[in-house]
Amino acid sequence: MKKMTIVVALMAVFTLAICFIILGAISVELMEALGIDEGQFGSLVMGLFLTSCIVQLIIGPMVDKLGYKPIAILGFVVTSVSLFILAFAASFGMALLACILLGIGAMSLNTVGNTLIPVVLFEGKDPARASNFGNAFFGLGYVITPFLIVFSLNTLNLSYSTSLSILGVLALVFLVFALIASYPEIATGYKFTMAIKLLGKGAVLIAALALFCYLALEVSMGTWIKPYMEQMFGGSSNSAYNAGLVLSLFGVAMMAGRFITSTIKNLTAMGNKVILFTSAVSFVAIMLMIVANGPALAIIAILLTGLAFAPIFPTIVGVTFAKFDPRLYGSIFGIIFAVGLLGGTFVPKFIGNLSVGSTVQQSLPIAAVMAGLLFVIALFMGKVGKQEGGSVAE
Repeated sequence: MKKMTIVVALMAVFTLAICFIILGAISVELMEALGIDEGQFGSLVMGLFLTSCIVQLIIGPMVDKLGYKPIAILGFVVTSVSLFILAFAASFGMALLACILLGIGAMSLNTVGNTLIPVVLFEGKDPARASNFGNAFFGLGYVITPFLIVFSLNTLNLSYSTSLSILGVLALVFLVFALIASYPEIATGYKFTMAIKLLGKGAVLIAALALFCYLALEVSMGTWIKPYMEQMFGGSSNSAYNAGLVLSLFGVAMMAGRFITSTIKNLTAMGNKVILFTSAVSFVAIMLMIVANGPALAIIAILLTGLAFAPIFPTIVGVTFAKFDPRLYGSIFGIIFAVGLLGGTFVPKFIGNLSVGSTVQQSLPIAAVMAGLLFVIALFMGKVGKQEGGSVAE
């Protein structure tokens, strides 16, 4: 049954990608259908990620306390329901409700997937490598979701509501696997006070700051690449179609980058250098997006951004997990990802606000600043060793 557990973990991060990319994938169509501008659309994104931030703090310790199965079931059910609500939302309020529910489902799946993967892959001996391999399936979700939207709208002539309904049904299919899988036993004796003690650990705090910057970048790209490229294509009849394909290519780059990184043995030991290098490349790639004066350079910059982003999140998680006892993974992940989501909540919204009456491209210097800050934080990650990280259970 271990293989089934691995499948559920990979399905969880795949579905998480759907939750994170879906608003960006239908951004143009949803704004038109609801009659909202970039600022209001940014509020929907903020609703999703602010909810996620709050829920993540609760879900992380719950996994350590209750185990994986109930949280996995919760995640797939709520995600499916939220996708159906978003599919048929006729008002901004209904769309916002869908985004709030989506945040609950997403964080349930996020915690299950990202805490199971380092335990069940590679015999739990190389968490950074395992996290990169597992999160390549997150990249796969980033590929398939916008491609499905583009294919449904432009080839099958279906509405985005139908496309979202298909994804909602897919989440229910994944639910079946979650119901029949077996999961690792949770350690007894866990107390919620252990999660509070983790807040004083430097390894946890530095990882949280790094994810604040990284998730600000990833969510911003997932949200605004399609509108950015539509503006680059000049608003032609096929601009939304082509922009959707570019967003899908961004997912391809992330997926490929994570699969490639997962082939590196003992990645955990060199993880800090990987984070430092890729954050620097991210800064360069975003600068290219800012100076691009046509679609060709913009697409190259987006592909480079996806490749650079690929190993950052899973390597941060893996390097941090390696400093602690596995029974604390849920609580650690809950803390660092919740802080990270603050970046994913407010930075994309800020970009959206600045893009009203302007262009997405002119707002991208904000993303460049976040990439620069991530590079600076990465300089300090290697200085926080396992001895400092320790175990709060002692």
